[in-house]
Parts: sequence; C-alpha cells; structure tokens
Amino acid sequence: MALALSLTTDDLGMTSTAAFLLLQASGGAPGGQSPLFQLGIQFALILAIFYFLMIRPQQKQRKQHEEALRNLKKGDEIVTAGGIVGTVLHIREGVKDGTSQKAMDDQITIKSAESRLVVERGRIARIITSATGQQAAAASSTTAP
Repeated sequence: MALALSLTTDDLGMTSTAAFLLLQASGGAPGGQSPLFQLGIQFALILAIFYFLMIRPQQKQRKQHEEALRNLKKGDEIVTAGGIVGTVLHIREGVKDGTSQKAMDDQITIKSAESRLVVERGRIARIITSATGQQAAAASSTTAP
C-alpha cells in the first residue's frame, strides 16, 4: 500500500508545488499562451459586459433623473420616495457664493390632498407631469374646435 505524500504549505495555504505548477503550465496552451493569461482575458471580458449592460445604463438613468429633479418647477406633480403624491408649491434652493444652487438637499414644499409637506429634492422618486407639459396640453385643448 502506498502512502500519500504530504506537501508543504506556505502561509497563504497554497502548496509550493501547486503554485510552481501553475506558473509553469504554459506548455499545453495553443500559441504558447498561459492559461492564467486566458483566464485574465475572460475575467476582463466578463467585467466589460457587466459594465456595458448594467453599470453604464444605471449611471445614465441616474443622471437623467437628477437632471429632471434640477428642472423641477412650481406646479409639477411628483411622487416622493415614500409614495406620497403631491403638487410642487414652492422650491427653496440653497445659496452658495451669493448664487442659488440647485442641489439634491433643497427643500420642496408640496401639497397632497389638504396637507402641505416639505421634502428634499433628492427624495422625489419621479415626476408624474410637469407644469410646462400641463400648460402645453391645456393650450392645445382650448385651441381645438
């Protein structure tokens, strides 16, 4: 009966022999490329796919949402992150260096039913209708015969 050989391990837990064999394993790959190089290419491709299919579209959507929030006007109908539907009554923008800055922590006063609430601009989940869209729709409906 044969006895199993014990391999010495270093502090990282990988055997010295296994690490040496991984580094020397370029002989069987076509074109002389190391399997580690091919594995690195595969990981890079997977990361690129994740970036272009998940991360980049999400960043684009977030920028569009922030731009819509910066263009918020009095009369817009909105939904907050908590699900409260209301109409914008007043926007208190922050002042920096003597000019008003549209930031995500600006206070927005909304009217929901008979209540008035103050919410931060960044806590608005979506804009249902904008005031300019309502005015354009009202103008087109009154001019139609």
